[in-house]
Amino acid sequence: MALVAHIDSGKTTLTESILHKSAYLAAPGSVDTGSTTTDFLPAERERGITIQSASIPVKWNKWTFNLIDTPGHADFGMEVESASRVVDGAVVLIDSVEGVEAQTKGVWRQLDRYGVPTRLMFLNKLDRPGASFRSSLVSLLTHRLHQNPMALALPVASFHPEDYVRAEPGVQGLVDLVKWEIWKWSEDGHSTTQSLPRTVEELKTSGMLPANHPIIPHLVAARTTLLENLSMYSDELMEHLLALPPGPSSYLDVEVSAIMPHLRKATLGNEILPVLCGSAMKSIGTELVMNYVGELLASPMDVRLDMESADGPLRLLAWKVSWDKRKGWMTFVRVYSGTLKRQSSVFNITSGQKEKISKVLLLYAAEAQEVESLPYGSVGVILGLKFTRTGDTLVDARRSSNLLQTSLRGVVQPPAVMSASVIPKSHSDLDPVQEALHALSRTDPSVRVDMQEGQLLVHGLGALHLEIVEGRLRDEWDVNFELGSRRVSYRESLGPGLGSNVDNWATEVAGKPVTIKILMTVEPLTDDEQGDPIWDGNIVLGPSGKPMLSPDAFRDQLDPMANIARGLSSSLSNSPHTSLPLSHIKVHVMEYNLPRDIPTSILAGASSSILRTRIREAGMGPVLEPFIKLKISLHEDTMGKVVKDLTENGGEVLDLASDTSAMDGDEVVAYSTDGLYVPPEELSPSSAASTSSKFSNDTPRLKRTIYAVAPLSRMLDYSTRLRALSGGHGLFDMLNAGFRQVSEARRLEILREIGRA
Repeated sequence: MALVAHIDSGKTTLTESILHKSAYLAAPGSVDTGSTTTDFLPAERERGITIQSASIPVKWNKWTFNLIDTPGHADFGMEVESASRVVDGAVVLIDSVEGVEAQTKGVWRQLDRYGVPTRLMFLNKLDRPGASFRSSLVSLLTHRLHQNPMALALPVASFHPEDYVRAEPGVQGLVDLVKWEIWKWSEDGHSTTQSLPRTVEELKTSGMLPANHPIIPHLVAARTTLLENLSMYSDELMEHLLALPPGPSSYLDVEVSAIMPHLRKATLGNEILPVLCGSAMKSIGTELVMNYVGELLASPMDVRLDMESADGPLRLLAWKVSWDKRKGWMTFVRVYSGTLKRQSSVFNITSGQKEKISKVLLLYAAEAQEVESLPYGSVGVILGLKFTRTGDTLVDARRSSNLLQTSLRGVVQPPAVMSASVIPKSHSDLDPVQEALHALSRTDPSVRVDMQEGQLLVHGLGALHLEIVEGRLRDEWDVNFELGSRRVSYRESLGPGLGSNVDNWATEVAGKPVTIKILMTVEPLTDDEQGDPIWDGNIVLGPSGKPMLSPDAFRDQLDPMANIARGLSSSLSNSPHTSLPLSHIKVHVMEYNLPRDIPTSILAGASSSILRTRIREAGMGPVLEPFIKLKISLHEDTMGKVVKDLTENGGEVLDLASDTSAMDGDEVVAYSTDGLYVPPEELSPSSAASTSSKFSNDTPRLKRTIYAVAPLSRMLDYSTRLRALSGGHGLFDMLNAGFRQVSEARRLEILREIGRA
């Protein structure tokens, strides 16, 4: 399971709390002091952010979880991509003050892309002033994350009713609506549990809660709605409820054993989204999260692929590769079939190479424990692999000749949006710098390295990403270089010319003239066509009319189509006019003609040359620039200055409405609350709506939110600009909005910037 969320939602803090409660740690570490288990890189401890995903096996009750803590920052989206590919379930965290944020939706879409079947929502930071259980739950519907979020627990802000009257922020306990029990946490994080009475009358007089406590009137309604909602997905539960005697207390008598199987089935079918709440910092709600993760989220047995079994032939997916100065190359794998033993040999289907495993490890963040084997469904680390990259499929070397072996689905790399030149300090530093960059791009596939006109360029997902790349090159590989100024990565599309119908390529093989023929069509994408992220926003179709695999994804690297794909990829990575990568182009390979006794590798050169000729003869195409979506929260009196600055820098304001607008810029109709239990605002006494209704009915909302799109190149220093414009009160989120065509004037500016005008 993975913990995923927006930046600063509390993923690493929840991980620490889980490790503490599961007795792995004697005391939880803190992000603020840099003492957490999973943030062990120097840059992570220095900045207080997660940069790379870290995996830890956790034992809890009768279950063993492979827990993966992921980064929240969009610049490290590749880490979330690779983790999403191998998990069967995810806990998505939300800051209860902010609700659903930009990157919450980003990681939700990543989980959708990899078909992660089960998810659980944790509304964190309920102890903060302004936190609202109700608003956070409603934001799930507003932003269309799920149409049936189901609250499995209600927060008890305080066991003293007068704290509700004074609007004191906090969370001291939780009511588990499924198991019908109340949890109470002391100041030092220790919890006690009591079963709640089974009748409405006893609930008021039991003494567990004061008789005038504001939560008491809502408990019966919350449990009743939970069971009625769940019965919509289970005929058996529906019949059980219909057979109950009439009266408000009858639903309180339903046992856990009658509820849990139906709750698990509905969660596995994605028919409901279980919602829990608490405060990771105070370890409130951690036990409930782990209990329900074990009860509800999918295990490897629930989501088996074809030909997958514990005693079947070995199949692994390498989902992450990292470098360690002492251990060397470490390959993180998930076992999809069979059992992996140390000192065995594996065959890499993706690259066609045989590799020898030296050691098998279970990794507890930075601490490694050597083991003899990794069983089916587990996540671990293997040492000794020299050629394996992220997304490769590994099988038992003794069975590699089996023609039925197919690659597991790989990991999609997000497109780079920013680049910087890498300048070695002396000629003798050039080779070490190139080797270090090659090694770094193997550990982080979202780092792309290429050479343009003799200049070494490194491409990444953002300014922070490039800063971290620079730091890692210095700290981990000890190389001497300077990093040039940051520049966004532009793209070029297909030119307006008719182009030619060149489909032949003449060359010599072993001194004999050979002509290769490849029939293909090359045209720009239409407005309603979506580019394929595997091909950097282009569409590449094979002879069957289906999308072509990326060159590295072919099982047999000698396959003619694998070589054609390699040639096309080479041509699309570098325009003959501007040296920019090409995007928004549709290439359809119809057929090819390869003379007998000629190696298939010759097709790579042929397809590359033919496509490059076509693109050159079509002329220079429109230039595309990366845009970002912005959500800016600020005080109303500074809004005019910020909007003016946006429009002066090529931005476009989409909306000046309240926080419920969609950041995607699309008009989104919120899911309905009909039939759902939406808790009242007074359960969160310090929330904005609750306090304003108590103390002043006419206080205007001074906070406003601006939604806009803007070119990334003008937003590289936006945090400094916004701070000056908003008097330090402005906050903003960025989200990638893809590439857009620029105006003629802007095109000339870009060409001058890259030295092509």
